[in-house]
Amino acid sequence: MSQKTWGGRFTGSTDSRVEAFTESINIDQRLFRHDIVGSQAHARMLAEVGLITADEADQIVTSLDEIGQEIVDGKMEFTISLEDIHTHIEKALIAKLGDTGRKLHTGRSRNDQVITDLKLWTRDAIDQLDGLLLDLQRAFVESAEREHNVIIPGYTHLQRAQPVLAAHYFLAYVEKFQRDRERLRDCRARLNVLPLGAAALAGTSLPIDRESVRAKLGFDSVARNSLDVSSDRDFALEFVFCLSVIATHLSGWAEEWVIWSTTEFNFLDLPDAFCTGSSIMPHKKNPDVLELTRGKSGRVIGALQHLFVLVKGLPLAYNRDLQEDKTAIFDAMDTVGGCLAVAAPLVRQTKLRREVIASRLDAGFLDATTLMEALIARGVPMRSAHEAVGNLVRACEQRKCRLKDLPDSMFENVAPAHGTAVKASLGVENALEAFKSYGSTAPTEVAKRLDEWKQKLEL
Repeated sequence: MSQKTWGGRFTGSTDSRVEAFTESINIDQRLFRHDIVGSQAHARMLAEVGLITADEADQIVTSLDEIGQEIVDGKMEFTISLEDIHTHIEKALIAKLGDTGRKLHTGRSRNDQVITDLKLWTRDAIDQLDGLLLDLQRAFVESAEREHNVIIPGYTHLQRAQPVLAAHYFLAYVEKFQRDRERLRDCRARLNVLPLGAAALAGTSLPIDRESVRAKLGFDSVARNSLDVSSDRDFALEFVFCLSVIATHLSGWAEEWVIWSTTEFNFLDLPDAFCTGSSIMPHKKNPDVLELTRGKSGRVIGALQHLFVLVKGLPLAYNRDLQEDKTAIFDAMDTVGGCLAVAAPLVRQTKLRREVIASRLDAGFLDATTLMEALIARGVPMRSAHEAVGNLVRACEQRKCRLKDLPDSMFENVAPAHGTAVKASLGVENALEAFKSYGSTAPTEVAKRLDEWKQKLEL
């Protein structure tokens, strides 16, 4: 019989250049475990409906386990003449069992087989990512608890804005990564629909039991339209979109910490184990892990564009273009997984330079907005209060002083009979204590959120 799974129709051999051009074994061999699991479930079902015997199913399942171990042990020789991992496993099975092995592909096509394997792999990848994101969240919560009483400047436009607690800052990233986990959870729910049994595109005339396979493989439901199945890559687009958002969050965090680790900011003490030096400048300590995390986000976002362009013009049912989906999916997962693996220990080992931060808190008028709100609370219209504080800031810039260093008379001019009271709101500590709103950086609010996250993340 032909070495090809489709060889009966052809009289001549495939050109070696075509074999090299069309092979995917160098990419999809990582699907071998999922192909074996899917094939074992399919074999059990074939026995249940009487298309093969129970003994044949047992032989197939046992032989597939052996083949899986041979792949793990590096004993399987991969060749481009067999195109992909699915053909390699099937040919190895036939070599062991002869005609019994040839019965495995009954009632299925490589079209529904491939997408089943890819969904099984993506489901496992999502579970792996959730664990990595959970660990990173815990690292940020641990940092929030360690640095809970430190006041840092908050920034907009990279300009000093208002004081915030360091714990509030760290917990902001916990929120971002929680949304990432929830997006992945949603993606997992949508992809967890069994494709197997759609066959090539129209289903099969054989009495297969798709519900049996669904239960064996842990899918939530069975795909309702066979024509939709083999062309569907929505789950891949959604998965890589989720990866792109994670990569974007990681990139923003990395950019912030690259800036904060400079001599100009000097807010962070990065661990030596996550930095590198210079081949010519002996004093350098470069944040290469952070820079690469920032840079690798481009690869992930590029993978999403790759997939969108790949599927944008495809007609229904399978087209060979779809073989190119795995390079993008696998690379995006590997990239994000690698970034997350180094992010958590980096966060845990990085310390705030408390003395440096504290020595500069008076710079930048971090208490100006609090002063404005103190005026508003005493009846001054918001826009009038805004202009008045702006004038006071300009006076400070001219005098090179802080707001609280201005004479009392200037505050009385702005808020007659309340000048002393509004001046008492100045200073970063007073400004911080003035916050009241839910979700703000108010110390009581931050303490609540920290306790909530510790409980939620089981810390």
